[in-house]
Amino acid sequence: MRILVVGSGAREDAICKALMQNSENTVFCAPGNAGMKLSGIKTISIEENEFFHLTEFVETNGIDYTIVGPEAPLVDGIVDYFKQKKLKIFGPNKQGAQIEGSKSFTKKLMADANIPTAQYQEFTDLERAVEYLTVKANFPLVIKADGLATGKGVYIVQDLDEALEIISELLDGHKFNTTKVVIEEFLEGEEFSLMAFVDHKRFYPMPLAQDYKKAFDDDKGPNTGGMGAICPVRNISSIVEQTAIETIIKPFVHELYQQNIKYTGIIYAGLILTREGIKVIEFNARFGDPETEVVLPRLKTDLSMMIWKILNHKKIDKIIWQNEGLNLGVFAVSQGYPNNPIKGKLGLINDFKACPLTINYASVRKEDQQLYSNGGRLYLMQTSAQTLTAAQEIIYQQLTKMNSENIFYRRDIGKNSI
Repeated sequence: MRILVVGSGAREDAICKALMQNSENTVFCAPGNAGMKLSGIKTISIEENEFFHLTEFVETNGIDYTIVGPEAPLVDGIVDYFKQKKLKIFGPNKQGAQIEGSKSFTKKLMADANIPTAQYQEFTDLERAVEYLTVKANFPLVIKADGLATGKGVYIVQDLDEALEIISELLDGHKFNTTKVVIEEFLEGEEFSLMAFVDHKRFYPMPLAQDYKKAFDDDKGPNTGGMGAICPVRNISSIVEQTAIETIIKPFVHELYQQNIKYTGIIYAGLILTREGIKVIEFNARFGDPETEVVLPRLKTDLSMMIWKILNHKKIDKIIWQNEGLNLGVFAVSQGYPNNPIKGKLGLINDFKACPLTINYASVRKEDQQLYSNGGRLYLMQTSAQTLTAAQEIIYQQLTKMNSENIFYRRDIGKNSI
């Protein structure tokens, strides 16, 4: 098949590599990045929000279907645009993508489906939010921008002063173009991610993964888009996993269908195992990043055929996943990330080509025979091993060989897994 992947990050790199496991497939990525070309991925200079040019490319080049990686084009209606032109595309339509685009929309869906989540309040008015924080709030609490914030619009707040500063940034300064915030109770427990392929009423769960959001070791520092991930999650039992599928994913998919939202694509559930049981932190409308980079390498079934069947609403009889060992991924990010990433030289292209591990490239650009940083998260290095200790040893040994002048990375990814 001829397949187009929309996006430019490490997640899209991982999706392309999974599709290329079938050597008969030709895979394009728009816009992709300079690092992807090192793996033989054909990058196309069309931005993810240029819907007209994307459909023109699909029609001109005989593309069988398109997969959308990032959330922004989904929320902006790329699927609706493609479907108007009778083109096959994998991802939820604009209505379905609201599960990520609007936290208040998703909270209502969860309430309708009786899915456990944090108690919350919504505010569009700064004065009312300040009054609530000053008079009624219990700390710590969580403040979320209601909308897309590239994984950075969630704040765990310890006291009133910090809360007032953040609420002012969001509702007065309109950081991330925010006009509404959700203030919710802080949940304590073990976090994990559960993704599923969804075809209207049918769904197919993936193995659990765990990502690491904080910038620095020991979960210190600001939230990021994700500093690394592990799959499977050894400290979450199979009983908890099955409970999450039955009490979170199943009723959520059912509720979407009941509300006439014909959802096709990926549902991502960010979950937490609390003393009271499993609760939802967030839902996303696409593959998680960096979870995808450690989950898809464990897939033994042909991903391209799975998605083809879903797009044609045909049941997938069996999906085979690697059931031994684990996959570990660590992101190398720019110095200063996430607040002020500094751009600089990353090293010779030949150094990256010589790396024996899988590299999923993100914000990198090419100049002469060098790669340079072009944003915050630069590349994820990924490996598999029988034990966590072995995987960490392999990956950190390779990372120390890379040019470290303009990057940093966490040295404890996988630390929760036993």
